[in-house]
Amino acid sequence: MELKRVVVTGLGAITPIGNTVEEYWNSLINGVSGCAPITQFDASKFKTQFACEVKGYNANDYFDRKEVRKLDLYAQYAMIAADQAVADSGVDPEKLDADRVGVIWGAGIGGLLTFLQEVTGFAQGDGTPRFSPFFIPKMIADIAPGHISMKYGFRGPNFGTVSACASSTNAIGEAYNLIRLGKADMFVTGGSEAAINQAGVGGFNSMQALSTRNDDPTTASRPFDKGRDGFVMGEGGASLIIEEYEHAIKRGANIYCEIVGAGMTADAHHLTAPHPEGLGAKKVMMNALEDNGTDPNEVDYINVHGTATPLGDIAESKAIKEVFGDHAYDLNISSTKSMTGHLLGAAGAVESIACILAIKNGIVPPTINHFEDDPEIDNKLNFTFNKAQKREVKVALSNTFGFGGHNASVVFKAL
Repeated sequence: MELKRVVVTGLGAITPIGNTVEEYWNSLINGVSGCAPITQFDASKFKTQFACEVKGYNANDYFDRKEVRKLDLYAQYAMIAADQAVADSGVDPEKLDADRVGVIWGAGIGGLLTFLQEVTGFAQGDGTPRFSPFFIPKMIADIAPGHISMKYGFRGPNFGTVSACASSTNAIGEAYNLIRLGKADMFVTGGSEAAINQAGVGGFNSMQALSTRNDDPTTASRPFDKGRDGFVMGEGGASLIIEEYEHAIKRGANIYCEIVGAGMTADAHHLTAPHPEGLGAKKVMMNALEDNGTDPNEVDYINVHGTATPLGDIAESKAIKEVFGDHAYDLNISSTKSMTGHLLGAAGAVESIACILAIKNGIVPPTINHFEDDPEIDNKLNFTFNKAQKREVKVALSNTFGFGGHNASVVFKAL
């Protein structure tokens, strides 16, 4: 069976550094930090009092009151990103074979804010169960693709992927594979997350996973820096329209790039910590490259998982050296989480857009907030520290790794 080619034809994003793809990209290449003190709740008693929130967001600017009642914040971000991507793709939903257009969406947590509000309300009451009829359908992690499909009438494969911080990369990979196999013509895919609330911040704080640099939030996310002390939580969403190559050509679509590989592995090592030698990370990159015969020496840029955790950054840098050998020193590497924070289940989709636009524009976004080299990390590697670099990017790789040992990578290539 001959596998189909798969291309990217639409992008959408709402992020801590821009509420459109254009705003997001401009902030990326200019090294803008999205981190600031938390405004969504009183964080004065929390170990971490800052995050990368979406700025200037008002749900009523996007949805009517009835819709807001039905949509958790993570689903609102999903709808906004998907709407942008559909518009960017130039597709007319009425002219598509709706049975061959699907939605696969990633969220590591889903409707945490809804869960927090409903359970808190019950706990503060007299024991009488007064729950909203929208409680369950707002909270569940698969509801975002459901809402997207209902809005556009897309009746193809529809489900959510949940693999912690690898969720939206897994969503893109699953959509890519289904198109390759001829099971669909087009997918709306991506991911969203909205966990900046008392439960989200408190839970990650208790794990000692978050940076506590409250005196200097703007520089708190420090991937690959000696002084890194944990990740900074982000929120938002991103969407890709991906479709079969001939389908895109036939309708005269604008094609950003081709997807030429996806890999998925497990560390099978620890609940939250990566394998110290980066074995799962190494294997997932190899799988993604081998998926469609991409030579490691063809890769120009890696958007790394790079969360700024003490162990994770070391393991990933080791894995890159193992996979790429001497070519590792010719690569550009960057962690855009230094600017956006860690969008958890949405990270892979947001960072895939960074890869796609690096290919389109010939610019590699930086890893900001680098102050001191870590002697445990090979700093002969080009981490694109502090300033974007112009470079022709023909092939880009995006890595995402999640709690539970979930690893996912996807490869993008210029046409």
